[in-house]
Amino acid sequence: MTRRRPQSEAPKFANSLDATITYRPPLTHSLVATGYNFSNQASRGDSDAAFGAFIVRVISCLVTDHNLWLVSLAAIICVLGSAITFSLYQRARERSGSQKNGWTFLTAVAAGSSIWCTHFIAMLAYNSAAPVTFDPIFTMVSLIVAIAGCGIGFGISAFNKDGYLPEVSGAIVGLSVACMHYTGMAAYHVAGIVDWDTAYVAASVILAASISALAVRVAVRSKYRHSLAVAVALFVVSIVALHFTGMAAVAVTPLGGHGDESSQQAFAAIAVAVASVGLMVVGTGVASYMIDERTAAETVNHLRRLALNDALTGLPNRVHLNEYLNKELARAEQNSWSLAVVGIDLNHFKEINDLRGHAAGDQTLKVIGERLASLLQPGEFAARVGGDEFAAIKRFAGTNELHEFVARLETALTLPIAFDDFEAVTGGSIGVALYPQDGRETEVLLSNADLAMYRAKIVPDSSVCFYEKEMDEAARERKSLRADLLRAIELGEFHLHYQVQTLVTTGEVSGYEALLRWNHRERGAISPEEFIPIAEESGSIVEIGEWVLRTACSNAASWSGGKIAVNVSGVQLARADFAEKVHAILVETGLSPSRLELEITETALIADKVRALHTLRRIRNLGVAIAIDDFGAGYSSLETLRAFPFSKIKLDRSFTRGLERDAQAKAIVRAVLALGKSLDIPVLAEGVETVSQLEILRDESCDEAQGYLIGRPGPSGGAANLNVALEPAVSLAS
Repeated sequence: MTRRRPQSEAPKFANSLDATITYRPPLTHSLVATGYNFSNQASRGDSDAAFGAFIVRVISCLVTDHNLWLVSLAAIICVLGSAITFSLYQRARERSGSQKNGWTFLTAVAAGSSIWCTHFIAMLAYNSAAPVTFDPIFTMVSLIVAIAGCGIGFGISAFNKDGYLPEVSGAIVGLSVACMHYTGMAAYHVAGIVDWDTAYVAASVILAASISALAVRVAVRSKYRHSLAVAVALFVVSIVALHFTGMAAVAVTPLGGHGDESSQQAFAAIAVAVASVGLMVVGTGVASYMIDERTAAETVNHLRRLALNDALTGLPNRVHLNEYLNKELARAEQNSWSLAVVGIDLNHFKEINDLRGHAAGDQTLKVIGERLASLLQPGEFAARVGGDEFAAIKRFAGTNELHEFVARLETALTLPIAFDDFEAVTGGSIGVALYPQDGRETEVLLSNADLAMYRAKIVPDSSVCFYEKEMDEAARERKSLRADLLRAIELGEFHLHYQVQTLVTTGEVSGYEALLRWNHRERGAISPEEFIPIAEESGSIVEIGEWVLRTACSNAASWSGGKIAVNVSGVQLARADFAEKVHAILVETGLSPSRLELEITETALIADKVRALHTLRRIRNLGVAIAIDDFGAGYSSLETLRAFPFSKIKLDRSFTRGLERDAQAKAIVRAVLALGKSLDIPVLAEGVETVSQLEILRDESCDEAQGYLIGRPGPSGGAANLNVALEPAVSLAS
């Protein structure tokens, strides 16, 4: 609110102020007549009247002496600028490093330029009664002050979240707005004398600093839903309160001349131009914010895809599967739908992965994933849940739909997969659990589908099994054992027994075979026939086999002599570093290579004969003996004996048991012994349990024997394991 002095009251020194830079504030005649003065009222202690005079004077200044259309334009710029300012400010607080610098700069530019535009347009909105000019230098300085001050203020709380209070940051912003305002007033030249009311000046600065501090406090500290909108509103109030209180702080006495209509029109045009520039600056901030929003949304979507999808196959992962199944179960309950949850495990994936390398294994998974994705129809879902295991979900109305879906899955699994130099067929085991009869919860259905899948793996000639509660206890136990195997070494549940091997003709001890035993902490002793296949299927046989080899070699190194025979799985043999692992264990334990004999079944060789032959030759070059185990029970091809560097043939126990009563068994034993003689490979007969069997082997010139008659497996090698009925034999000290 301003007071315009009559010309007759002008001081005699007025002419000396013609060159003075003054602000031409608004004029309100009614308040001049009433004689209200804010500072005077305050000094008389009439606080209520002073406050009322203050409010009326500011509002009258706004309403009576301004072009309200331009004031509205200034208000639009102020609101939009404040909104984008606090949006950018939030971004600055959330980011770090160079991004924080960039967002803080954008915040300062948006805040300073929108505040300056608001101030400039509001000055142009005044209906001047005297000629007015602008100083370009001070005008530009006021803009720089606004941007720099806002940058410092907002930057403090953006970069120092814990070191400085948000209120301090807001107060600095408010003070920078005040500095911009009064610098801008110095740029406004009017032909008149200016009187200042310091109380109003102080009030404008206090209002700007305090309300801005409150605005930043709300933006930073408040967590409720509309806190950002409240902060913007407070910031707008601080700017408006500063500007119009500051304008009410001065009174101008015109010295001559009046503003004409053309000047007012020019000012209006300038105001529109300034508003356009201000809107462009605000628009730039909005565009930056929107681009960042989109980029952030795209990043979130990308991270969500990574979190919910398998990186190798592109199929949904286990987390996505659980989410989808939860939703489908909720819909099924509401609509009385039937659901099938399908567990899928590839049958020959480990052979491809171990024999052809991880690249071939990855390619296999990709092809299977693509096939599963391509066969899906509405109401169907497929996911990779880990390793070579997949899962599928089918919403169906009749059993025909379900069987058709399972048939499509089988086709996808059994089609050949072509590689550069070979072709492979994986096949798969499929287990199906149905909602609601087999379970109503996600975990139960997935678990039951897994149990059915494991049963499909162990049941001959069956690739698909439906969950049946009374038949799946064995599969549940098998799955539990698979998990327990991974911790058996750590818990010290494995130990070795040794069974003696002797020369048939003399009874002399030739060595010992290491036999793995598992004493489960809860179930007690578990047969190797039960847990070894599970270990091979799960891949844990590699770690278990390494423990067996290291332990057997370490124990044998403490004996006085004789060989130690250790069984090797085909999974171990398929590993490219197996020969190096054997050499490292021999060096570590100090056992002579000539005292180690590795026993390998022919079945372990046929998957990749070329690679197996290469590995076995490297092991033989170390000086380690290699025996073909269970000869006669598998393929028993002469080509295998010719191609591989075996140092012993172990005749399967099934032929030894039939020696006394089965002429064919005796003929086969005789033929194998003759074959061994012709190839210069010694033969050891397993499963010798009677004296009669031993005598027949002697008569047929068998080289070595092993069995309960000769010695039962025990915790350590030595004479204590020999049957006392045999002739004295050279024993190993243990």
